Amino acid sequence: MTGAQIFENIRIICGRISHAAIRAGRKPEDIKLIAVTKTISIQQIKEAIDAGLRIFGESKVQEAREKIQDSRCKIQDADIQWHLIGHLQKNKAKTAVELFEIIHSIDSVELAEIADKHAEKAGKIQKILLQVKLSDEISKYGILKDNLFELVREISEMKNLRIEGLMTIPPFFENPESARPYFNELRALRDKAEIMGFNLPELSMGMTNDFEVAIEEGATMVRIGTAIFGERSK
Repeated sequence: MTGAQIFENIRIICGRISHAAIRAGRKPEDIKLIAVTKTISIQQIKEAIDAGLRIFGESKVQEAREKIQDSRCKIQDADIQWHLIGHLQKNKAKTAVELFEIIHSIDSVELAEIADKHAEKAGKIQKILLQVKLSDEISKYGILKDNLFELVREISEMKNLRIEGLMTIPPFFENPESARPYFNELRALRDKAEIMGFNLPELSMGMTNDFEVAIEEGATMVRIGTAIFGERSK
């Protein structure tokens, strides 16, 4: 895909984000667009940077390391953020803490403890999201909702982690409206946590097929790859 096509795709997506936000009575600037770069070339990432994008999401720590360290993925006087949006293995936690602004996929006390330890050694307060599993799909990771609030309590006591919010991945539906109950449920869980005294401003939910519905239900971060870069290679 050419740079011009990527630029045009981003323009269209930003317009759709704005329209969805306005429909929901929200400010478009309150929604962050995370460009998902799994299997995407460094050249295409550079073109997305040139088009104005500043937040990128990777699913695999090793693949991300190569891209983050490449000079073409840096731009002078610009704050490029990298988010880990895929499942985090415990043995990759040290590298994840070194590389990522936010880890979206913390889903257990054990994983959080490891990340907290590495963040302490790095002299860093690691921002995280808690991944919540709201479907019965075996392939999906995440904490079960019944265990969420205890996890929030335990992690809130860790000195080098800061919970920014929640993340979920609903099942894929041809009709994006079918994903709405999952987004609504994540927002309700966040609202309940805030009533309990926990500040969780971010909701990472919604991808290419359903991000407008997610925004209507309160998403503050949408993770979009295909609509920017086209169908990715396997």
